[in-house]
Amino acid sequence: MNPASAQGAAMRTDWYVFIGAGVFVGIYVYACIVWCLVAYRRRAGREASQFSGNTPLEILYVAVPLALVLALFGVTFAIEMPIDRVADPPNRVAVTAFRWSWRFEYPGGLTTLGTPMAPPTLYLPAGQPTEIDLRSADVTHSFWVPAFLFKRDAIPGMNNVFEVTPNRTGRFLSRCAQFCGLDHALMTFVVRVVPSASYARYLATNGAVVP
Repeated sequence: MNPASAQGAAMRTDWYVFIGAGVFVGIYVYACIVWCLVAYRRRAGREASQFSGNTPLEILYVAVPLALVLALFGVTFAIEMPIDRVADPPNRVAVTAFRWSWRFEYPGGLTTLGTPMAPPTLYLPAGQPTEIDLRSADVTHSFWVPAFLFKRDAIPGMNNVFEVTPNRTGRFLSRCAQFCGLDHALMTFVVRVVPSASYARYLATNGAVVP
C-alpha cells in the first residue's frame, strides 16, 4: 500500500519491521519444533530422550525475547516521536466530532458542518503540514483516514492536537473508527487533498470556490 500521507509512510516502515520480526520468530519456533520432533523421536530399541534443567539455555530464552522487545520498542519510539511532534504549521483546522457527523473550522472563520446523510468534506493542501485540533462534543469518536494510515481518538473534554501532511492529491473516504451509538456506521466524511493554490483560494473565498 502507498500511504497518502507522510505520517502513514513512516508508520508503514514500523509495520514492516514488526512483520519481519514476526516472520522471523515464527520460522524459528517452527524450526525448533520440527528439530525436536526429529532429534528426540522414539526409535526402535531406544526410548525417547529425556532431560531437565539447562541454565544457560533458560537464560538465553529470556534474554533473546527481551532484546527483541526492546529493539522493537526502540524502533517504534524513533518513528512515532516525529509523528507526534507538532511543529506549529501555518495551516490549522479545528475538527469537532459529534453524534453522528463532523464540523470543520478553518482559518478565517470558514466552517463546514455535516450530517449522517450528507457527510462533510475536509479540504487539505497537498505537500503541506496541517495542524488538526481534534475534539469531541459528546462521546468518544475516532478520526480515521484509511488512505493516510492514520487514526486519532476524539475524547470528550480533551483536545488531541496532531499534524497530518498529505503527499498526493485525491479524494479519500474517512470515518469514525470508534463505536459511538446508533448511527456510527453513517459517521463518515471525505478528505479532499488539493494543490496549495486551490486550497488558498478556497479559504480566501470563504468556501465559495470549491477546489
